[in-house]
Amino acid sequence: MRTDSDKLPHVVAVLPRGEAIRNFVYTGCLDAVRRHARLTVLSVVPNEALGDMLRERYGPYVPLAPVAEAWPTRFTREILDLAHGRHLWSAAARERWRLRDLEAVSPRQRVKRAVKKLAARPFANQRGLDLLSRFERGVSRRLRRSDRFVQLLRELRPTLVFNASHVHGQLGLQPVQAAQWLGIPTAAFIFSWDNLTSQGRIIPPYDAYLVWNEVLRGQLLALYPSVRPDRVFVTGTPQFDPHFQAAHHWSRERFCTVVGADPARPIVLYSTGMDNHVPGEPQIVTALADRLAEMIDLGPPQLLVRVYPKERSNRFERLRRTRPDILLPHIPWETRFLTPEPADVPLLTNMLRHAAVGINVASTVSLELCMLDTPVINVAYDPDGADMGSLRLSEYYGYEHYRPVVASGAVGLARSEAELVWLIREALTAPERRRAARRGLMRDMFGPTLDGASAARVADALVALAAGGRLPRPAPHDRAGTAAAPPAIATRS
Repeated sequence: MRTDSDKLPHVVAVLPRGEAIRNFVYTGCLDAVRRHARLTVLSVVPNEALGDMLRERYGPYVPLAPVAEAWPTRFTREILDLAHGRHLWSAAARERWRLRDLEAVSPRQRVKRAVKKLAARPFANQRGLDLLSRFERGVSRRLRRSDRFVQLLRELRPTLVFNASHVHGQLGLQPVQAAQWLGIPTAAFIFSWDNLTSQGRIIPPYDAYLVWNEVLRGQLLALYPSVRPDRVFVTGTPQFDPHFQAAHHWSRERFCTVVGADPARPIVLYSTGMDNHVPGEPQIVTALADRLAEMIDLGPPQLLVRVYPKERSNRFERLRRTRPDILLPHIPWETRFLTPEPADVPLLTNMLRHAAVGINVASTVSLELCMLDTPVINVAYDPDGADMGSLRLSEYYGYEHYRPVVASGAVGLARSEAELVWLIREALTAPERRRAARRGLMRDMFGPTLDGASAARVADALVALAAGGRLPRPAPHDRAGTAAAPPAIATRS
């Protein structure tokens, strides 16, 4: 006998990476889904505490585990990704191509790399990509080694399977393709603003997509012509919601107590990148701290460093021991599955809110600082004494996703240490100087979605998709393709 709950749409949410837990669990997005639909969660389990959180909020969940695949499937996928990158040939795709060439150091590796590039070449066009994509789907199905997720979804009978992070690989792919084999609609969230121009092929293709903004919507439709425009929905991204929610805002005194700062002095926030992407940052941070100490007339400012939680080395440990003037607080992430802990949500928000200026190398943090009307400086020079290998920091500002940030004038681009010092002084003495550009960038990039309600919009979209209904049209846009509504940029007190 069918109950009333059986008549509700049923969403299976796939959380294949820790950041997906942050975006869709901590923000209350899946709680909102559960109020209007049945919900089953398939998730990585970074630790026992987070597993208990999932169970308490959503009932029994299904732990994600890797499923072995046949080598022809893996090989076909790799060739498809190579062909996609060669066809895309963005600045980031060219750099990835170059780095993979450099990584092939032995004769055997160079031969394998050459063979794969040769195999990909005929498919590096739209017709070839479509053909190879269909072949990859067929191989994946015919050579599958497990029906675990097929059996699970037959039992669950969902009306939508949602992958909360399309870019995070195998753990999310397996249940999604099982859903497609069973004819169950699928949807994906495009995880970040650089994914379409800097990352690989979307595998598998989905029935619907949720994206940050109109820019990503346009890129998706251009790169994947088979995607229907009425199945790509602009929701904003839940990861920015806490910046606009008073519940996550701390007083300056509380924040400074947490990070060990002096509330009376300006805070300069430096956000690091990954060691393999941004070498030389310890040298940048050291020199920056020295220059700030010389700015007696301005406080002097104090340097707060947010070490990128995905950092794979201990390159800042020496500074922790030897430079007490540099604030290097612990960033609460669980290393398994790269998972932000709940405590990091307000910590990040308040780092952005209480900084007088933020500095980084071509980071998403630049956008977050602009949202909160905090001046931003980007480092575009290679520090003295650093082993940069073949990388040049200035090249990141030519990547397609970052060019509009530079062109907007919302950020200061420091091409030398001397220019960095000058820009810091400008930011501290005249923070309003780039305010109009910051607002313009946020308006052009995010339209009306910076309101702390992106999680609710995602939830509404998932429930509507699961129910088989039509979603509301995206917000009207002007001729330039930017949102006509004013941005909900925060006002600094």
